[in-house]
Amino acid sequence: MGRPRKLLRPPKNIQIGFDIETVTLSLDKIVPLKIVTPQMKKDRHYRRIVASIRVGGIIELPIVARQGKGRYVLLEGHLRLEALKELGETEMTCLVSTDDEAFTHNKFVNHISSVQEHKMILNAIKRGVPEETIAQALDMDVTGIIRRKRLLVGICPEAIELLEDKMIAAEVFSILKRLVSVRQIEAAMLMNDACLYTATYAKTLLMATPKEQLVNPQKPKKVKGLTPEQIERVENESSTLHREYLLIKENYGLDHMNLTILKGYLTTLLGNIKIVRYLAHDYSDFLKYFQKITEMTSLNDKGEAA
Repeated sequence: MGRPRKLLRPPKNIQIGFDIETVTLSLDKIVPLKIVTPQMKKDRHYRRIVASIRVGGIIELPIVARQGKGRYVLLEGHLRLEALKELGETEMTCLVSTDDEAFTHNKFVNHISSVQEHKMILNAIKRGVPEETIAQALDMDVTGIIRRKRLLVGICPEAIELLEDKMIAAEVFSILKRLVSVRQIEAAMLMNDACLYTATYAKTLLMATPKEQLVNPQKPKKVKGLTPEQIERVENESSTLHREYLLIKENYGLDHMNLTILKGYLTTLLGNIKIVRYLAHDYSDFLKYFQKITEMTSLNDKGEAA
């Protein structure tokens, strides 16, 4: 499936995790660690891998480790291996790892995000690749390529930068386009803070957006199952909640520092048996709260220390 590649040699004082040269292996010499089920082969992601390899070969090389006697263990790239078998290929070019810990490599495998896919499509079109060819490689119709080509039209650069490496459905960007630039940035920051990039969450942010922050403020926000009055109430409540959230976020660092200082002082204080006896005799309620504070490990700890 391709000529062996040679990796750049690092400085001598840096230990690398892969052999300098790749190897092209017979598929029957590769031992997979996972089973690719028939159900997994029906998934759209797998079909796109097959279509992509059919058109342009493997771009992201699978990772193997030597097992001995000419055999190799497949650490990462099981779907690509199955795709090659399905396409009737007999060989695969791989990176050879010097570490046989599969989780180590899986942790650092980056899958393409929606924004990166959009840029990849634009670059391919700029190089003269027909949209039909791109659609075939990504296992989608030409209409899907056109939609992805226009994915970021109407999204401000700051919001794009915030979401560039996130796995986000195209529907999320369609929702963000209904917001003005300032609100787009705010929504992207809220998504990053919550680590939520679903269309459902994006719709919630849209519902909580004041009319003056919509691109078309005259167009009513329609949410299935909610009346305009309920949407307005949610909008007002969300606005209040957001202000409280920003206030907490702004003061979190100072509150955490104060808690750390207070905890250290109380720990020293309660290390004195005479003080503990005095508090237990005359101020038992205070002693209980002081002890709770000394047991806290973060501001998120539950308790009645406040």
